[in-house]
Amino acid sequence: MVGILIVSHSKEVAQGAKELAAEMMQGDVPLEAVGGTKDGRLGTDSNLIYEALTNLNNADGVIILADMGSSVMNTELAFEFFSEEEQEKFKIVNAPLVEGAINAALQSSFGKDLDEVIAALDPVELAQKKV
Repeated sequence: MVGILIVSHSKEVAQGAKELAAEMMQGDVPLEAVGGTKDGRLGTDSNLIYEALTNLNNADGVIILADMGSSVMNTELAFEFFSEEEQEKFKIVNAPLVEGAINAALQSSFGKDLDEVIAALDPVELAQKKV
């Protein structure tokens, strides 16, 4: 099953997105949320992201949704602590944080593989489906 990591500058935003995704999905999807710094400030922390990725490392790939710039940068920094093989399983996806988390959790709970979950989150592909 594909795991989902939500990374935000705010612990409350990350936890809220995780709660919504968990409520909507069917079954148990590996789901982690990281927000803020270790001392409770707004920001992101590559060590906290690393810990969350470690918790998801047994999943069949991990979708990462990040709220903005430095959350992506710190996520990429956390990747450095993993082998190249492990890093290949981690995919940062450009999708809305909350809606993306819900959709990714649903797709994973339906048994979709990593590429299928990514395709379901692609805004261009989604726009074409609406036409």
